[in-house]
Amino acid sequence: MLGAVMNLVSACWRPIEKYVQTSADVMEEVQEGLLWFKDIGHHVAGEFSMAVAQANNLVEDQCQVESTGPPLAGIFVGVYDGHGGSEAARFINDNLYRHFQKFALEQQGISADVIRKAFIATEEAFLSVVTNAWPATPQLASVGSCCLVGVIHERTLYVANLGDSRVVMGRFIRSTGAIAAVQLSTEHNASVEAVRQELHSLHPDDPQIVVLKHGVWRVKGIIQVSRSIGDVYLKRPEFNREPLNARFRLPEPLERPVLTAEPSISTYTLQPNDRFLIFASDGLWEHMSNQEAVDIIHSHPCVGSAKRLVKAALQEAAKKREMRYSDLKKIERGVRRHFHDDITVIVVFLDYDLISRGSSHGSTVSVRGGGVS
Repeated sequence: MLGAVMNLVSACWRPIEKYVQTSADVMEEVQEGLLWFKDIGHHVAGEFSMAVAQANNLVEDQCQVESTGPPLAGIFVGVYDGHGGSEAARFINDNLYRHFQKFALEQQGISADVIRKAFIATEEAFLSVVTNAWPATPQLASVGSCCLVGVIHERTLYVANLGDSRVVMGRFIRSTGAIAAVQLSTEHNASVEAVRQELHSLHPDDPQIVVLKHGVWRVKGIIQVSRSIGDVYLKRPEFNREPLNARFRLPEPLERPVLTAEPSISTYTLQPNDRFLIFASDGLWEHMSNQEAVDIIHSHPCVGSAKRLVKAALQEAAKKREMRYSDLKKIERGVRRHFHDDITVIVVFLDYDLISRGSSHGSTVSVRGGGVS
């Protein structure tokens, strides 16, 4: 049993996990060095573009696009930014959508509660993996992942988030002909003052719940994000001990969880002027603003949109280090992490006419990516 569980969380990356083709849609995936991309794909209410750039020795970002017809007609988008290893992000990529489908069918519809239950079920399932693996692989207790999900059903957009990935909408302003950037997700990073205040209110007896370390705010001086899937050593006292490596363990007993897997969930009614959504890990946002990103998408063709954003971020990363982009591309994975993080981008274009009709047909698509193995 343990062997099967470990195979599940440590399987090698497969860039295209499955693709069910029910129309003339053509699937193409391309890999250029440490950059994997799908320039254009079709979902039931428009098109999408995906790209992943690898920086770590083993890519820690994972992502997926799922698009189906009835009874759950719509699109499911996930960006999973792992830390401490790739196992948690891979596990989410394997399990979150399955849990989402299960609860949606049980409740005969899509709701914020369905999405929340899928997050919690995925967290509990990963906890079981960590528990079973604890004697042989205790370091799994220190692996976690941010989790950003968007679900479009009919004219409703649900956004659920743990951690510091971000979704930004490009909204067309008819009066000016400009495109406005509208951030739709709430981020859980200790660098945000509101997050620090929340942590202090939840842990009033712990003056060290947030610590400024080397100029960066961290929860318990260890981790920047305050919500995640995984990181069970910061949630369960039985994992804050040997044989977990001492550099992960808290010096004092863990009285109560310092991180949570409770997602922030928001609901939006899509409008005709809502043109596209950019889902991305923080590897993108550390190199460009929301407005810069939507301007790039708005001013170019849809094809290759995600790759275009990733390359713009990589060019900015090279510029910050006073080097050429062509030289940055030659740096090997692992070493590349000193220049930029793994970067995942999914751009979802919205066809309001299709959305309004509550698409009942079209391609059933399942695309999963995670960069270069």
